[in-house]
Amino acid sequence: MSIAELQVYCVEEADVTGGVCVVRCVGGVARAGQVYAVGELRLGLRRIERHGRPVGFFDAGHVAKVHLSGAVVALLSRGQVLTSVPSDGHALEELEAWLATGPPLLEEPHPGPLRSLAAARMQDEGLPAPLRLRWGRVVLAAIDRAGRPEADREAERAAVRGYLIQSFGPADPGAGDPDRDPAALCRDVLALMRTSPARALAQARTWRELPRPEILRLRRVKNLVPWLVLARPYLRDADPLARAADAWARVRPHLP
Repeated sequence: MSIAELQVYCVEEADVTGGVCVVRCVGGVARAGQVYAVGELRLGLRRIERHGRPVGFFDAGHVAKVHLSGAVVALLSRGQVLTSVPSDGHALEELEAWLATGPPLLEEPHPGPLRSLAAARMQDEGLPAPLRLRWGRVVLAAIDRAGRPEADREAERAAVRGYLIQSFGPADPGAGDPDRDPAALCRDVLALMRTSPARALAQARTWRELPRPEILRLRRVKNLVPWLVLARPYLRDADPLARAADAWARVRPHLP
């Protein structure tokens, strides 16, 4: 992720919990949920307002009013530059505990930045495989907390689960790791498709004549098929899931 920098114009109000500042973004993209460093201390960017309305982000060259958490807000001075830091300023163990049980952290990570950062750790081949797998579970937990529509969350979860299986292989039977179960991945992906290969193929023949929502649905299906194909080698040929995966693999080239 790019590093965001905010330059303080003024502190409008502040107390022991945080405050409100007018700032200018001088680098990167500032987003609600980010954490900023002030020496060894941390500030949480909780809310952004521009022209009197809340926004999710603003980028370099623009000014906004920001709501920050942290008592150090009262000590900020004009011209001071705040630099964003990774949202996992907590140890991996703390994040795992928070995601599992929800205890409060001093700077609660925002699901969006946390998901991006954890995905980078998951894909970091310089880390040991067990550690990357733990980061993969953080990615999945962050996706669950993102507040997006269920179908979008499940499609994203399928992509992460497929990556884990592709990178680390399926979990050993009895290991209690459903996220690396190829059969479970196939079942969940098929449930997301909500159509059959035959129907999808029939629609694909005249897809340009379909309403836009139907075209987008076919494209979503097309993006899901690779996870079936990835899981297929781990299934027995007689398994109905294997037959379904083969059928979708044949249909995919014809989808828009």
